[in-house]
Amino acid sequence: PWASWWTCSNRGSGSPPRLEPRPGTGSFPPSRTFWLFLSQVLAADRSCREVVRKFLAWLVVHEGPKASPKTGAYCKARRRLRLGDIEAAYRQVAGAVPDSGRQGAWFGRHVKVFDGSSVSMPDTEANQERYPQPTTQKPGCGFPVMRIVAGFSLATGAMLEVAKGALTVSERTLFRSLWPLLSSGDVALTDCGFCSYADFHFLGQKGVECVMRNHQRRKVGIEPVKTFGKGDRLIKWLKGKPCPTWLTKEQWAAVPAQLLVREITFTVDVPGFRSKTLVVVTTLLDARRFPKHAFVELYRRRWMVELFLRDMKTTMGMEVLRCKTPAMVDKELAMYLVAYNLVRALLLQAARTKGLSPYRLSFKGTVATIRRWAPLMAALSRAPENDDPKTTNSSTNPGNSSRRARIETGTLNLK
Repeated sequence: PWASWWTCSNRGSGSPPRLEPRPGTGSFPPSRTFWLFLSQVLAADRSCREVVRKFLAWLVVHEGPKASPKTGAYCKARRRLRLGDIEAAYRQVAGAVPDSGRQGAWFGRHVKVFDGSSVSMPDTEANQERYPQPTTQKPGCGFPVMRIVAGFSLATGAMLEVAKGALTVSERTLFRSLWPLLSSGDVALTDCGFCSYADFHFLGQKGVECVMRNHQRRKVGIEPVKTFGKGDRLIKWLKGKPCPTWLTKEQWAAVPAQLLVREITFTVDVPGFRSKTLVVVTTLLDARRFPKHAFVELYRRRWMVELFLRDMKTTMGMEVLRCKTPAMVDKELAMYLVAYNLVRALLLQAARTKGLSPYRLSFKGTVATIRRWAPLMAALSRAPENDDPKTTNSSTNPGNSSRRARIETGTLNLK
């Protein structure tokens, strides 16, 4: 469904990934294997047997000859795919996702939101060695778990990059590996798990502004400087004595003894639940240019990253990966990122065509539409002339009935 969009995109490199054919690949050259792998992670039934059956049906319609219904050749072809080629594909798609105008603009700055999650995989010796199960589980009673930290564009919902590691690697460590994603002038929007003195300092050196929920353990080492209004003040953070484990003593000594940050306190009122008070800290200190309500609105939209991850893990089925070796697990994860960004691109294009907010369109409904139409489109000798993303518009979220719509429209009462 995306061949014409990918080719005509004016933001990507202008063509789908080209994988050079290699001798001895038979019915599964790299390019064909790539698209079959992509269809596999998008399908409701993600078994290798099912994707081979679909390929055999396509082969009879288009080329005539028959191939073996066994899955061995296809599985070997997937192993021959290079991880770097798949990762290049999802980065290309992320760069080609059409922007959504003012949907994600925040004072002319590009907001990139980060959050952590985890995925499990089959219990094999190789997977257990690379991604061990939680230490709280007895051997033989758990599954390997991969920890991930993902960076999304708040404007489009596209996944820009993902860092992965074992559960022994902290989310904050993985977050720092994503710092090359941030450019001067960008805004890093995160929850409290990524908020620290050293991170604020080093991101500030890159020219990156931070908007993060204050860590609940930061209750000392604070000096008030100026009050802008109720729940809005300028404070000094004082550097602690312990050196972070990821820095040398020389690097920690070079960090200034205090940082000037802005602290914003507000209350979240959700009908039927207790009110909750949140404290957000930021390096954007100008209260006139960046008023308090702007940060309340921005942090409310941070919840979208939870929904982006839900779309990938629950709707698309990425929560449990299926491959039995770490090398194939990494490729499967990368292929899910390609599929997610392609679906997000189609959804954004449909929203722009109909003049709707992209958050009013159902990601789950879009995936269901793709699953229904993909076999019909694959059976045609050429793409239909009226190939239009408007078909996704039937899956809209009515009014404020869903959590996603409430976040977008600001129904949640924030004070």
